[in-house]
Amino acid sequence: MLIATTKRLALRNWEEKDRALFHEINSDPVVMEFFPFLRTRVQSDELFDRLRGIIAQTGLGFYALADRATDEAMGFCGLSRTNGLEPHVADGAVEIGWRLARRHWGHGYITEAAEKLLEFGFAEKGLPEIVSFAVADNARSIAVMRRIGMAAAPDRDFIMPGIEDARAELRPHVLYALDRAGWQQKGR
Repeated sequence: MLIATTKRLALRNWEEKDRALFHEINSDPVVMEFFPFLRTRVQSDELFDRLRGIIAQTGLGFYALADRATDEAMGFCGLSRTNGLEPHVADGAVEIGWRLARRHWGHGYITEAAEKLLEFGFAEKGLPEIVSFAVADNARSIAVMRRIGMAAAPDRDFIMPGIEDARAELRPHVLYALDRAGWQQKGR
């Protein structure tokens, strides 16, 4: 299932050939610096299968981000419904999120894919708002949020539930948001 394309990228559902890359990004301590744990191969495969199913059923999810010329997966970028973050983030709100293998960092792939997904979410899916959130110290993700036109919503920042005391520094999260009117005003 192809979701969208850009000049360099394809956003699509995950395919069997992507499993190794999916595990790579979920087990790399640098990529996962702001997440509470690394995933084993079994855990990664379970999440891979769950994401494929969600995308197939709903059309939303964390899509494989692939090189358009080679179809090699590099990471993911997607739009996903939130769940379990009430009262901080309403259940069913749509989050934009991403993760990229380190060897692909620094080429603007996430920004390019995220801008396309904002268009997809607002223009094709008719979403009223898209949010993104990250650990307050995650400067790389926050920079992407700003580049794609999202605005800080400090009144909606929150403490992420379910993170153990040993990783308490990962609890404070900032939330950025963009609504359809704001996206349209930016000339998109």
